[in-house]
Amino acid sequence: MTTTRGLEGVVATTSSVSSIIDDTLTYAGFNIDDLAEHASFEEVVYLLWHLKLPNETQLAEIKQQLSENASVPKEILEHFKTYPIQEVHPMAALRSAVSLLGLYDSEADVMEPQANYRKAIRLQAKMPTLVTAFARIRKGLDPVEPRKDLSLAANFLYMLTGEEPSPVAEEAFNKALVLHADHELNASTFTARVCVATLSDVYSGVTAAIGALKGPLHGGANEAVMKMLTEVGEVGRAEEYIREKLANKEKIMGFGHRVYRNGDPRAKHLREMSEKLTNLTGEPKWYEMSVKIEEVVTSSKPLPPNVDFYSASVYHSLGIDHDLFTPIFAVSRVSGWLAHILEQYDNNRLIRPRADYIGPDMQTFVALEKR
Repeated sequence: MTTTRGLEGVVATTSSVSSIIDDTLTYAGFNIDDLAEHASFEEVVYLLWHLKLPNETQLAEIKQQLSENASVPKEILEHFKTYPIQEVHPMAALRSAVSLLGLYDSEADVMEPQANYRKAIRLQAKMPTLVTAFARIRKGLDPVEPRKDLSLAANFLYMLTGEEPSPVAEEAFNKALVLHADHELNASTFTARVCVATLSDVYSGVTAAIGALKGPLHGGANEAVMKMLTEVGEVGRAEEYIREKLANKEKIMGFGHRVYRNGDPRAKHLREMSEKLTNLTGEPKWYEMSVKIEEVVTSSKPLPPNVDFYSASVYHSLGIDHDLFTPIFAVSRVSGWLAHILEQYDNNRLIRPRADYIGPDMQTFVALEKR
């Protein structure tokens, strides 16, 4: 057997959901650049699940389905209040809440395709409500009920703050959701597919995926980027800070990607939004620091920024708490997880790789009293 650490370069399945070929990311064949500039997140959800863009009627239908399913059981909101609020990371709260959602879905273990699709709608609709509700409850505030007249992007910001967002804020957040929606067979998506390949339920698959996304080498990177920017503090300190990190061979979060060789195609869109938003909020230093850090890193290593790097300053400029950055990733990426889960069910085979054993060989058992 040939061993490949981290399964790098191993093709584990076929998929029609998304592709990364020659540093170009597509969703069902549509270039991410076109989608980031022109598509609503709801259109992207439909695209990932149906492999085609919706017409007006289909888009109106999925928007209605999402809005009608956005509320969450009051028992889950009450459950949030039992958590040790000051200690629980929002990703841990989200992981537990999604698992708990399955207990309140009468179709949780019904495996017919139509039932699984309905569960996909419910999960996509409820994820923003879960994240924003926890964010408010931990501050002693009441959750804000979702509105049926707002887009998913606008609704998230509304439920978080209680105020309808500006068009610029909605545009920025919609773009971030579109860019994070899917990314081929990444760690969390692979985790979801491994889970449901056992014919476990949709809620288990998404809960498993959240657990994988929680790690700082996956979804947690954007939160780590903002921590770095906060530590730098001022543009004038950026070069010295980064050169010291590089000299100590410390990892600079938000740079490089295992799949891309010439740069993450999603990064440029968030770079533009970062510049726009930081200027609007009167804090251009966050963008300027990011640009300076990018210059220093890329002049020292062939590591261009990835999607996490500029998303940090975008979310910060929207007034979002830093530890909510990764849950926001999940609000978007659940669309891709669900697309892959439905695809896995449609042509399932248990995922069971082998391991190359390197432990002790042919040991002899010794009775306890003689050890």
